[in-house]
Amino acid sequence: MASPPALGTMRKSQPLLCRGHSRPVVDLAFSSITPDGFFLISGCLDGKPMLRYGSTGDWIGTFLGHTGAVWSARLNSTATQALTGSADYTAKLWDAITGNELHTFVQGRVIKAVTFSNNDKWIVTGGQDKILRLYDLEKPTSPPVELSGHNQPIKTIVWSSSSDLFFSAGGDSHLRVWDVRTSTQVKVCGLGEPGESISSVELSSDGKLLTCCTASQIYFLNSSTLEITKHVSLPKNLGLESVSLHPNNTMYVAGGSDFWVRVYDFKSDTELELHKGHHGPVHCIKFSPDGELFASGSEDGTIRLWQPVPKPYELWQFGGKESNNHKPTDPNGTPSI
Repeated sequence: MASPPALGTMRKSQPLLCRGHSRPVVDLAFSSITPDGFFLISGCLDGKPMLRYGSTGDWIGTFLGHTGAVWSARLNSTATQALTGSADYTAKLWDAITGNELHTFVQGRVIKAVTFSNNDKWIVTGGQDKILRLYDLEKPTSPPVELSGHNQPIKTIVWSSSSDLFFSAGGDSHLRVWDVRTSTQVKVCGLGEPGESISSVELSSDGKLLTCCTASQIYFLNSSTLEITKHVSLPKNLGLESVSLHPNNTMYVAGGSDFWVRVYDFKSDTELELHKGHHGPVHCIKFSPDGELFASGSEDGTIRLWQPVPKPYELWQFGGKESNNHKPTDPNGTPSI
């Protein structure tokens, strides 16, 4: 796993550019590391979520079926299933190997956030109607458990390291913890300045820290107690939208409305690098599970892969074992898995 360089020694990173989307990329998620490597799924306002090899950005395929913008996309723990939430008022469960649609969960409003439980038994959705819906994947046609508590649209949902708890946040500036055993809210924590939304929440690789951001604030919280262990204020003109912590908790990356991607040292909060490349606001940013790269998605319709510790470009060429399941296809060909 990559470690950060000494301050002032970072060389300029040359990103890999991943094209294919025709509208803003608003969500990104890496899978866990599987026997076939790890994968990257993207949500886009063009309504066509894409699956890629996580280490290279090589396109595998596109999930076709939504009739509206896709605001959220996730992979399960084995990268064999995908989940997407859309402005067409549906969440869809997909077979990530074949690209086939497995089930459609119909709701009455735009879905902005989706996630799998860490044991892949549940999914949760949330969005414009401020209601969380918990579905049992063993009984996908059964009515969901509905959880109320948010008073503004829900923007992000993250499962905890426990199979029983998950987090949600959004426009009401409150991070909430829910227990699936009792279908109740068990903790709540207010973050940010009045009127600021919580735009991203991420659980650290060790499950101990939550990384959250508003437009001008970054918070690192104890995931068990919701105690704020670290708080960073940044200029409001950055318009933060997403922050991601390196898997070994040594650096974090941030993106927002000023088009730039920033890398910070976790201990000192010193800005290590400032990356230019996107031609629009950076809506989402995520570290890969091995820490060797991070991905950013933008209003410009592109995904860029960056190395926190720059290495020769040749190392980015795809030369690993081809997965027997997720086989690459010609991105200029039929846009489906």
